[in-house]
Order: sequence, then C-alpha cells, then structure tokens
Amino acid sequence: MRIAALLCALLAAAPAGAETVPMPPVPMPPASMPPSPAALHDLAPTGTLRAAINLGNPVLARSGADGPAGVSVDLARALAQRLGVPVTFVTFPGAGAVSASARSGTWDICFLAIDPQRAEGIAFTAPYVLIAGSYLVPAASPIRTLEAVDRDGVRVSVGRGSAYDLFLTRALRHATLVRAPTSAEAVTAFARDGLDVAAGVHQPLAAYAAAHKEVRLLPGHFMDIPQAMGLPVGRDAGAAFLAGFLAQAKAHGFVARSLEANGQDPGLAAP
Repeated sequence: MRIAALLCALLAAAPAGAETVPMPPVPMPPASMPPSPAALHDLAPTGTLRAAINLGNPVLARSGADGPAGVSVDLARALAQRLGVPVTFVTFPGAGAVSASARSGTWDICFLAIDPQRAEGIAFTAPYVLIAGSYLVPAASPIRTLEAVDRDGVRVSVGRGSAYDLFLTRALRHATLVRAPTSAEAVTAFARDGLDVAAGVHQPLAAYAAAHKEVRLLPGHFMDIPQAMGLPVGRDAGAAFLAGFLAQAKAHGFVARSLEANGQDPGLAAP
C-alpha cells in the first residue's frame, strides 16, 4: 500500500517531459539508508533525475518505440526509484557529445567510459560494464595484428570524442585518425571512403563483420573500455551516494541481469 501511494504521488508531481519511475526489470535490493538532503540535491537539483543516455553504444543503450532502453536506462530508473524522484532521459548520438556537455547543466548523471580527459569535468564511479575496443579492416588488408595498425599512411576511422578516440589520440604515433561525428558513422565512413581501419566497441564491430564478408576483425583488443556512471565534478555528496548505489547494484546482480534482459552478454558486468 505504501509503495502504491508513493508511485501515485510521484505521478502527480512529475514535471512535463519527465518519466515517472517504473519498477526496473530486475528489482533492486532495499536501500540501506535514504539519500541525505545534500546527496538528493546533487543528484536531482531540479527535483527530477536527468540522465544523459549515449545512444551511440548499443551495448549500453538503444532507441526504442517507447524511448531509450538498455542497462544504462535501467540503472537510471533504479536510481530514480532509490531517490524517490521522477526520471527523464537526455539522449545524445555519441559519447563525445555527452562529455562535452558536462558543464552545461542539462543533465545530472551520465554513463560513459572512464577517461582521464573526461575526468576533468566528470566524477566517475567504479565501472559497471567492461567492454573492449577492436579494429575492423578490409578482408584483403595486409594488416594482421594490432601493432601493424600504427604505421605511417594507415587511416583509422573513429567516432569523435569516443573513449577509443581519446585513447588512440594518446597511443598512436604514426597512424592518422579520421574522425566521424558518431561511432556508427565511423563504420560508414570506413566502408564508404576506403579507410584502412575502423576502431570501435567490439560487439557492434563483430556484428558488422558477421554481416559483411568483405571485412574482418583483427584478433585481440587494443584497449579495455570500463563503462561507469558519473556526475559533474563538485557534487561530492551525490558522488558518494552514486558510488554506493552502483556497488550494491553490481553486488546483487542487477547489472548482469539487466544486460541479459536487454539482449547483451551478462558476462560484461564488471565484478
């Protein structure tokens, strides 16, 4: 009865455009303690949890008929439920656009790969998902190893501002990065423009290779991509609460079960 009353109250109080908090697909364990006023202000300063969702990584989120879906969306809904506030989703086509807007005040939490450059404006939790970066090359390419990518004249297509763009900007010494607006468009540019390599998240590249016999994946991964929750720097009480929330979500199997419910490998859940 109390839960029903709370949900009715939230429905009546939800601002236009905000989503009332449905039960997440996998129930979270009961909260050990409610958020402090400071944590609640840090995480939902407008009274609504505004979650930035990167639609450029299909492992984490995708666009659907009823709005975004995926493990990132499920975590945002579960956090809003824990906070006792409605949630709204601010969607972006790629990770670079999310991180670039960290100081804009348009969102309260985000779901991004941890990177030193991003950490200048975003306070990250521990990872909740661990994915990998892979290379895609034409089937007839002489490039056979990860090391062979970093050579003069090799053009590598990447999504601008993605975790692997930031990483490869620091790591590659000879190859040239060719940046597309999003990760999906990086694969399109690779195929359309005859580029030598496409870099990206392993799962979508593997799916592309399976459907296009004229390309192949290089064996191995050039980087690990730890995906975490985050919020703008300077919100210390909110950051502490968010870290505890995520730790509990992982410990009780919420992340793994959400991945599986969304058609992804539950083994990607961070330990």
